[in-house]
Amino acid sequence: MTTKLENLESAVKGVIGERLMQSHLALGELTVVVSAKDYLQVMFDLRDSAATCFEQLIDLCGVDYSTYGDGIWDGKRFAVVSHLTSVKHNWRLRVRVFAEDDEFPLVASLVDVWSTANWYEREAFDFFGILFDGHNDLRRILTDYGFIGHPFRKDFPVSGYVEMRYDADQKRVVYQPVTIEPRENTPRIIREENYGIKG
Repeated sequence: MTTKLENLESAVKGVIGERLMQSHLALGELTVVVSAKDYLQVMFDLRDSAATCFEQLIDLCGVDYSTYGDGIWDGKRFAVVSHLTSVKHNWRLRVRVFAEDDEFPLVASLVDVWSTANWYEREAFDFFGILFDGHNDLRRILTDYGFIGHPFRKDFPVSGYVEMRYDADQKRVVYQPVTIEPRENTPRIIREENYGIKG
């Protein structure tokens, strides 16, 4: 007797076919990897095929693999991971696609497939600098418009590049170089002689 997860894997493989680069079952979830060139059409097919019927995109995020596995990762640096749901079949799927160019990460936009991709893709652009081809309003969504860089990239400094503050004399927000001095915090340890001992 086949399980629900095996049925999902079979249906997904049937829809994607030779475009499937990798399939992985772990922790009760199926993850598939497709190429950037096939990504958009695969997503249309997963949505439109009666065998899979993924009506909803419930999440989309960027990933920076540059230091994954303590630097032993030798694949592409940036990926986009999408989580799909089929209400009809009551199953979920994770789809991963890697951007071909680490210097100019670009993948197709899913806005024409699921309109919910709009803000998710803007967030991935804002935080990781991943560009989405076909997105008609790709601009920052959570950081300030004057923000420099992409803060979720592994090479982005923890303190950032600039800081902003309100200047009472100029009556506006001003940007200036970071003035925080890096320091190492050593936690203070409190020891009690009788801790855990009942008297």
